[in-house]
Amino acid sequence: MIKMFSLMVVLLTLKLSFLFSSSIEPRCFWRLKTNKIWEGDKDIDCFFSIYTKFGHVKNEYFSGNLDKRLTAKNIHLIFSLYFALKEINQNPHILPNISLLVKVKCNLLNDWRIKSLTSKSGAIIPNYHCINQRRYLIVLTGPMWLTSAILGPLLYISKRPELYYGPFHPLLSSQEQFPYLYHMAPKDTSLALAMVSLVVHFSWNWVGAIISDDDIGLQFLLELRKEMKRSGVCLAFVSIIINDETFLKNADTYYNQIMMSSAKVVIIYGDKDSNLQVNFRLWNLVNLQRIWVTTTQWDMIIHNGKFLLSSFYGTLTFSHHYSELPGFKTFIQTAHPTNYSNDISLARLWWMYFNCSMSSFNCNNLKNCPTITILNWLFNQHFEISLSGTSYDLHNAVYAVAHALHQTLLQQVDTWQSNDGKELEFDSWQMVPFLKNIQFTNPAGDQVNMNQKEKMNTEYDIHHTVDFLPKLGLKVKIGMFSQYLPYDQQLSMSEKVTQWNTDISQTPTSLCSIPCSPGFRKSPQQGKAVCCFDCIPCPENEISNKTDMDQCVKCPDDQYADPGRTHCLKKVMAFLGYEDPLGMSLACLTLCFFSLTALTLCVFLKHQDTPIVKANNRTLSYVLLMSLIFCFLCSLLFIGRPVMATCIMQQTTFAVVFTVAASTVLAKTVTVVLAFKVTNPSRRLRWLLVSRAPNFIIPICTTIQLIICGIWLGTYPPFVDADVHVEKGHILIICNKGSIIAFYCVLGYLGSIAMGSFIVAFLARNLPDTFNEAKYLTFSMLVFCSVWVTFLPVYHSTKGKAMVAVEVFSILASSAGLLLCIFAPKVYIILLRSGGNSFQKSWNVRFRIQNAH
Repeated sequence: MIKMFSLMVVLLTLKLSFLFSSSIEPRCFWRLKTNKIWEGDKDIDCFFSIYTKFGHVKNEYFSGNLDKRLTAKNIHLIFSLYFALKEINQNPHILPNISLLVKVKCNLLNDWRIKSLTSKSGAIIPNYHCINQRRYLIVLTGPMWLTSAILGPLLYISKRPELYYGPFHPLLSSQEQFPYLYHMAPKDTSLALAMVSLVVHFSWNWVGAIISDDDIGLQFLLELRKEMKRSGVCLAFVSIIINDETFLKNADTYYNQIMMSSAKVVIIYGDKDSNLQVNFRLWNLVNLQRIWVTTTQWDMIIHNGKFLLSSFYGTLTFSHHYSELPGFKTFIQTAHPTNYSNDISLARLWWMYFNCSMSSFNCNNLKNCPTITILNWLFNQHFEISLSGTSYDLHNAVYAVAHALHQTLLQQVDTWQSNDGKELEFDSWQMVPFLKNIQFTNPAGDQVNMNQKEKMNTEYDIHHTVDFLPKLGLKVKIGMFSQYLPYDQQLSMSEKVTQWNTDISQTPTSLCSIPCSPGFRKSPQQGKAVCCFDCIPCPENEISNKTDMDQCVKCPDDQYADPGRTHCLKKVMAFLGYEDPLGMSLACLTLCFFSLTALTLCVFLKHQDTPIVKANNRTLSYVLLMSLIFCFLCSLLFIGRPVMATCIMQQTTFAVVFTVAASTVLAKTVTVVLAFKVTNPSRRLRWLLVSRAPNFIIPICTTIQLIICGIWLGTYPPFVDADVHVEKGHILIICNKGSIIAFYCVLGYLGSIAMGSFIVAFLARNLPDTFNEAKYLTFSMLVFCSVWVTFLPVYHSTKGKAMVAVEVFSILASSAGLLLCIFAPKVYIILLRSGGNSFQKSWNVRFRIQNAH
């Protein structure tokens, strides 16, 4: 770019360095009428030289080359300039009794055939003048940056400030090269953020980019990558269009890169005068079926009403936000040559384009002119009649000149010079201090600040341009971006006006991977961009209730994930209740055994004088039956919603009543052994039987168990606990044992008593006699021990309500084992074989007991 720029400067400087003798321009137009009009929006450079006169006068003429091939854009710019001059010259508060006038010069870069620098129409080099020629105040250049860059050094030499009304270009902002060139357009400081915000709004995350190979394009690409990374958007490809002679060889490569990519959205940014525009002109005949996102300078027509960025879905363009100028459309609609001076003016334009004839004696006497206006002509040239961004900046440039002149006039009146009371001339350098810091409010109500350091671009209008029919398109404002607002409110969109040319009102997608639906999370694909991923289900008890979640969210402890893993549901309180089938079954079983035990006790009380009841200590049988009754009833403490009282009573009642039962069995077993094993009893053993010492086993063993339970309750007692993990969808309310060591101490002590009873009964199992119950005691303790030995592994392998049910079942099974093994044979004899319950049957036992006594 630098080499090309240097070459252009040398060539143009050489062209402008020659002085030609002037030729008098004829009274009428010497050039043949151009019948063929340029179709499209090709940019042609135009610079406007501003000068002043006393009083209110009209613009007197266009420059000599205005009749050459101009585009609708140029005509639109010229009338925007004339509209600003008309407003200023009619405003009594700005430059009173002074008029701003302009000389128009277009197509300078292509006009290498310079006719004269000293002709009547003025010099091509601004401020170059001969005697009695005009000196211009300031020059407005644009919209092509190259023209401004070439003229900048020449204007600096001629001591004239320059206002550039084209798109912002960083090369022109160099204070070393262009110290007196001022941008009217603000810098695109937030354009990358605005574009990424739009991409995120439409849920696109797979986007391509086409950038021109220059400083402005590469800087934008750097900002674009940063904003995309922050917003989770990925670049599918980046095409940097090179600016050298080899770019045509790579045109197919760029095209294939776009077509082979799955990205349906492509961002375009760069210098429109670069080879980037050439590539799109080559591709214009091919429908790329992409959504283009770019700036307003790329929203242009190239031929016969066809857009440069033609697309089935349309083009989204960003433009600097500006308000409509009041009266501008009316001015366009009513523009006509008669509105201006009688000197050569717009008559040339009407003669060129509107087929007017002309009098041979008077060049301004147009005849046979159609009633067509500039509005109709612009419409026929497929150009929008509303104010464009470039026209708006040009309008502000004229007002900036007027305000700067006004300030200069107020403070430096003595420096002005009058030429026959008509023209005003003064040193343009005196405007610089006012020009670079001027601030004003334009007629649209927008603030304009010429201070380059304070000028910030924070607002964009977003337009959607769609081709509906050949030569007919629609450009609609669909949103706005403002950096002034909070981050989540910067982009505002109107969804109702966005039409994508599809049969269904659905936004086109541009994604690398199908979005992960709720219930799944993203899993990055190895070696690919973060926007490319696989979807995997959420783990157990975790959910994802949004699309494309990176991580699943774990449900709180009191909630659980539904089967689809999209919502957390409230867990239900659960416990082994009476309404539960298992709880109801255990409760019924408990009542049955309770009734059976109570019935057995009643039978024993009724037949208490029978030998079988008296055998082996009748009192111990009553104690054992009573303890079994409480053993069965204590299982009811484990059924129902636990509270603190029931949790404490569960373990203590269970420990105490089972200790009583086990110690009673031990006492009965010791009694049998003492009665049958002592053949020649000593005085001490005889005293033990007579004093009923075995009966003291029960209180002694029970007291020890009570001490253990007291220590348990005093240190770490049982409490109500909620287990949220044991059962899905439920919060299990259980009684926590508190101290596990104390619980196993209770079970261990109870087991030792049972084991002692089993050993003693096992040793006495073969003692002879009819009513010897040693065998029954042995078998009952075998069942008792088997139940509780089995209880431990089963209890630890179950969860939830099953743990409570196992404990209840063990209580019932062990209690039922004692009841059935010890008392079922006796009840059978009492009720069904009463003959066996006689004195003769028991005489031998009585005799032995009496001898022992």
